[in-house]
Amino acid sequence: MCSSDLEMRARIAAHQAQRPAGWQTVEAPLALAEALAAADGPQRLLLVDCLTLWLTNLLLADLPPELDLDSVRALQPGPRWQAGRAALLAVLPRLQAPVLLIGNEVGHGIVPLGAVNRLFVDESGRLHQALAAECARVRFVMAGCVLPLKG
Repeated sequence: MCSSDLEMRARIAAHQAQRPAGWQTVEAPLALAEALAAADGPQRLLLVDCLTLWLTNLLLADLPPELDLDSVRALQPGPRWQAGRAALLAVLPRLQAPVLLIGNEVGHGIVPLGAVNRLFVDESGRLHQALAAECARVRFVMAGCVLPLKG
């Protein structure tokens, strides 16, 4: 995990504790495509939970640590994010196992304050659109209600 945020670490640990004991889990904070390829095989089901944290990790990995986020007016996606996104989109059609991708919808609110937040929302939307174009089925879940979007 890239984040040193203690609250986020606690949140992730609580989420991990809720997983069924029989699940084999792989933590892939940056190299998601590689982890999917390594875990692939017949009679498997791959669950990615969650795309949003992976996106955050890669976007933050591209930011220089000395960057003054308060003074930034605009940011562009960095090379690690671009490569990771391209690798994920390239590996998905080659996998034998069905893949369930989970991500958080973050674009239903106001335009966020801060260049990093806007970059995150924009790239999340672009990622989910690209994945939806490649997926046979897409579902939106809100308040426990499932809305089929595709397939």
